[in-house]
Amino acid sequence: MGKIKDMKEYIGTGELMNDRRVWKAFLAEFLGTMFLVFIGCGSCIGSWNEGYAPSVVQISLAFGVTVVSIAQAVGHVSGCHINPAVTCAMLVARHVSVIRALIYIVCQCLGAIVGAAILRGVTPADIQGSLGMTLRNEKIDTAQALGIELLITFVPVITVFGACDERRNDVKGSAPLAIGLSITTCHLFAVPITGSSMNPARSFGPAVISGLWQDHWVYRAGPILGGLAAALIYSYVFRAPKDPAAYDVEMDNYNKRTNNA
Repeated sequence: MGKIKDMKEYIGTGELMNDRRVWKAFLAEFLGTMFLVFIGCGSCIGSWNEGYAPSVVQISLAFGVTVVSIAQAVGHVSGCHINPAVTCAMLVARHVSVIRALIYIVCQCLGAIVGAAILRGVTPADIQGSLGMTLRNEKIDTAQALGIELLITFVPVITVFGACDERRNDVKGSAPLAIGLSITTCHLFAVPITGSSMNPARSFGPAVISGLWQDHWVYRAGPILGGLAAALIYSYVFRAPKDPAAYDVEMDNYNKRTNNA
């Protein structure tokens, strides 16, 4: 996940012409977001059986595990952003070009619309409700909802940056699992409050198909601001040093301080 230093490369005009793999990445972002909305929002639909209602745990796991699965499947193709907030974060940190970022966001939004449309097509009309549209709890105002969406998006985005930092040599686990768990834990907190969007495309798809646009600006501004904040803080404060040896020394000193505490 190296930074783009050349300005021409950062704009990315030549990327579309010279790199055929970029078109596979666009398809991966489309399909990944489509399945995220189809499965994740599908978990929000209730009343399949009498007395049945989806739980917060069910919804949280559906979104988190879906992200893990998709990231494992197509992470090597597109980076598996499947979220405009992640793409904006990668753009400001200069890990993707401007052209790629714009097309990623278009593909993500189109995928979300298709996912919500498929969900509407395969579920009975009397239980569809809002198709899993994120809605603000009436006990909080829009400013509070904006703050919550900003903060819960900050967590998975900074996890993405930390797990994918090519300078680190201490990460031994699975990056897709870490990212998916960060999404799950934020859903466990925020589903009853804001619906836990943390993804403008995830809210955009159901909004288009259901026609519900209440407080929709919150689900665009909050996640994008949270993603940008995470990208800037990680890039300029937390990113591992260039020199692997210096990083090893830094980690050894940290471990010594921890053990002596």
